[in-house]
Amino acid sequence: MAAKIKDALGAESFLIEGAGGIFDVNVNGKLVYSKHETGDFPNEDALVDELQAL
Repeated sequence: MAAKIKDALGAESFLIEGAGGIFDVNVNGKLVYSKHETGDFPNEDALVDELQAL
C-alpha cells in the first residue's frame, strides 16, 4: 500500500506499530480510514482515490 500511495501521490507513508490488529490511515491528523471501525482492511485503490480527493 505504501508503494501505491507514493506512486499516486508522491507522498511517503510510514507505519506506527500498535497492537490488536488496528489499521488506521491518518492524513494531517485526520482519520481517513479505520479497520477498527469497519472490521476490514481497506481496498487499496479506493483508499488511494479517497486520499487523492483530499
